[in-house]
Amino acid sequence: MEKPNNFLTEIIDADLAEGRVKEIHTRFPPEPNGYLHIGSAKAIWINWGIANAYGGKFNLRYDDTNPVREDDEYVKSIEEDLRWLGAVPNGGIYYGSDYFEKCYEYAEQLIKEGKAYVCDLTREQMQEYRGTLTEPGKPSPWRDRSVEENLDLFRRMRAGEFPDGSRTLRAKIDMASPNMNMRDPAIYRIVRAHHHRQGDAWCIYPLYDFAHPIQDAIEGITHSMCSLEFENHRPLYEWVINNLHLGPFPIQREFARLNVSNTVMSKRYLRELVEKEIVDGWDDPRMPTLCGLRRRGYTPSSIFEFVKKAGVSKVYSLVDYRLLEYCIRTELETTALRRMAVTEPIKLTITNYPEGKVEYFDIPNNPNKAANDSSTRKVAFSGSLYIEKSDFAEVPPPKFQRLKPDGEVRLMGAYIVKCNEVIKDENGEVVELRCTADLETGNGNPVDGRKVKGTIHWVSAAHAVDAEVRLYDKLFTQENMGELPEGSDYKDFLNPDSVKVLKGAKLEASLADAKPGEKFQFVRMGYFTPDSKNPGVFGRIVTLKDSFSKTLEQK
Repeated sequence: MEKPNNFLTEIIDADLAEGRVKEIHTRFPPEPNGYLHIGSAKAIWINWGIANAYGGKFNLRYDDTNPVREDDEYVKSIEEDLRWLGAVPNGGIYYGSDYFEKCYEYAEQLIKEGKAYVCDLTREQMQEYRGTLTEPGKPSPWRDRSVEENLDLFRRMRAGEFPDGSRTLRAKIDMASPNMNMRDPAIYRIVRAHHHRQGDAWCIYPLYDFAHPIQDAIEGITHSMCSLEFENHRPLYEWVINNLHLGPFPIQREFARLNVSNTVMSKRYLRELVEKEIVDGWDDPRMPTLCGLRRRGYTPSSIFEFVKKAGVSKVYSLVDYRLLEYCIRTELETTALRRMAVTEPIKLTITNYPEGKVEYFDIPNNPNKAANDSSTRKVAFSGSLYIEKSDFAEVPPPKFQRLKPDGEVRLMGAYIVKCNEVIKDENGEVVELRCTADLETGNGNPVDGRKVKGTIHWVSAAHAVDAEVRLYDKLFTQENMGELPEGSDYKDFLNPDSVKVLKGAKLEASLADAKPGEKFQFVRMGYFTPDSKNPGVFGRIVTLKDSFSKTLEQK
């Protein structure tokens, strides 16, 4: 991978140049309490990408220090997503819970050095004692317990003698610090919950701010790069490293999170969407999860290109979802095979075509010059076809260049046809068009004086594959889901048209064996892929129409 150029790599370049570090070692530390999403892709791209660019090591470490919502389902999904992205953890796969014993030893070390104490304040009392942004905190009544008493109480906490939440172990730092994270933060709490990996071996668990720097140090991480929300936690990260004598590396540096329009990335919200069955799972193609994007048809390269174009900085920004669509559309323009599919079919009968006759026309697989693909496929043609409902208008609007009564169009790669008769059902709906073909114009052959402006796609009725087509759109109507009107709920902005289901679609025969993961351009309709959970269903990845490239050009 080419080395990114941003403020993080400038820091790393300086550390290497001055000899402070010899090999770059990074990590990605997700909590296994949900599935990874597009925001996670930025953290992966930064940490894995930098390690890869510098020839260093990259670790996957599960931050499983909170047993309440963690599950093996999420553990497996996270590794699957990383490997799908190509971000192989060449430095190893680890679990924060594997370091519980070491974290406990370090906690006792702090107690012995008078730098940590057991506190009996409740959570609510601790908040009250903590102070405000303008007022210093008050010391806990138990701040000056002796080393011996603290050791005894902490060991009894581990032994399970006290109720959940009744005591914490706190770092003794500075209750008057302007940084509230440094006002004697809790570093251990009592929680009786079955751990997905440790079972019931522990009833006390280290908090992230204490465990994370220890884990980084044990694994030899040089640069701990995390999102900007941890910037105010960096002094505590450094306090742990320095007071446990684990330095000078790792160091922590922060970058702005990836915020994308018309979506939410809170795991709590995403979990609620799944649990309330508003979507059909974590991998619903409308979800911003990586497994949802994979099922939708996005590729690792398009996702990383999106992250790259969104940029790395320390400034909050909201990235337009259309940029992600632009990235996959740009890729598929040159890689996706073209296929003919009629999503809302009406029948077209060629009355002067010999009954029972079948021809096979050579249709290009990808006529895009940039694709450099001159291959073709043979597509069956007969006298009974399906065309798109929107390609016919009984009363055409101005400049309509598709089929109309007494009008002519070319059937893509085949004959020019003229509409002679319109057949309707008892409700007045058009159900069949009866046409005649100029049989001298087959396979797109030009005939003097027989040029027509309109070209439409088609599928032979006898050879058609039945399918269901799903047209996906944004999941939310509000652009910035991080700034909702007062009193509103994120579910108030669910898009009722986020998916449109079209049953009874007719596809050309070559799509009968299409497999999930394969991408196709349905001619004039968009880019589609077979659904991985529902056989016979094709989901739209992205439309053909690009409304974003002009926005990029203007920047």
